[in-house]
Amino acid sequence: MLLPTRRLPAAPSRPAVRPHISPARPSLRFRRQHGRAATARAASATPPVLGDTLLGLYEKERLGLSRYADEESKEDVFWETLDADLQYWTRSLRPVQWYPGHIAKTEKELKGQLKLMDVVIEVRDARIPLATTHPKMDSWLGNRRRIIVMNREDMVSADDRNAWATYFSSQGIKVVYSNGQLGMGTMKLGRMAKSAASTVNTKRREKGLLPRPVRAGIVGYPNVGKSSLINRLLKRRMCPAAPRPGVTRELKWVRFGKDLELLDSPGILPMRISDQTAALKLAICDDIGERSYDFADVAAILVQILLRHPAVGSEAFRKRYKIDVDSDCGKLFVTKLSVHLFNGDTTQAAFRILSDFRKGRFGWVALERPPT
Repeated sequence: MLLPTRRLPAAPSRPAVRPHISPARPSLRFRRQHGRAATARAASATPPVLGDTLLGLYEKERLGLSRYADEESKEDVFWETLDADLQYWTRSLRPVQWYPGHIAKTEKELKGQLKLMDVVIEVRDARIPLATTHPKMDSWLGNRRRIIVMNREDMVSADDRNAWATYFSSQGIKVVYSNGQLGMGTMKLGRMAKSAASTVNTKRREKGLLPRPVRAGIVGYPNVGKSSLINRLLKRRMCPAAPRPGVTRELKWVRFGKDLELLDSPGILPMRISDQTAALKLAICDDIGERSYDFADVAAILVQILLRHPAVGSEAFRKRYKIDVDSDCGKLFVTKLSVHLFNGDTTQAAFRILSDFRKGRFGWVALERPPT
């Protein structure tokens, strides 16, 4: 007789042991090109899935890292190639030159007044800080204390401001960001000017002389906002100001309280602008006389810049003008816009594009970044 067999209880099932697959490591070439931050993001972005083959992991790494590389480098490539593009585009254009008669007289008088200044306040356009500094400014100032005012700070992005702040800080140059129209930054500028020249009266007391107001000269290119800045500092209209180059035509000292005297000066330019990429930027930003350039040529190049700009692109033009951008040729777009809105008048179409950029209709974007 067979006895019934006793069935033992089934052993509890154990979860299958899955092999550990380490995240795909970015290639050496990628790490060298893009640095630690981009490498860390790329390595942690897409964790591998169980069962991936080595070939699959490699493909994921290659595709994933190339995507990150494109995003990281698009803006860098734009800034690295912008000046080279501008040099190529301006080769066939009429040179931009503007040197009214009063500028030669002003430059001569200003050199004499510089000897009397304790500190020099150089005003630049925050959109084009390099293009709006006189090539001889360093030699004129020598060892004299200088404060750089980046006016129209509301017309550039926070990334642009931070990039320039870091650049000037590394050179030991004091910088103030301001908005001459609204008065932002003006009080800070007044305090910095007094502080920069604080040793003047200390030396005078040591010599037994009475203290005197600090003398600060405000200099810069035409239409960068020098007179508006002074009017905001004084909280009254003491200097003529208008949104066009060439309004101020003579030197003028004004008093700011008991401790500071300011010299308002007309805009100064080189007699001949050899750097035509800088001249083109001056024309785009309305920092040079309108008679010096052709509206259609300048607007066409502005279109080509903005189409490539990471913060603008062709979609901004479609939304603004309700027409498609058929190519990256700026002249073709100006012509198309003239037919669409201005009965074929390319000058009017070009003026509209330039005005829209100057008023921030494409967003507040700079045309320069610090050199690397």
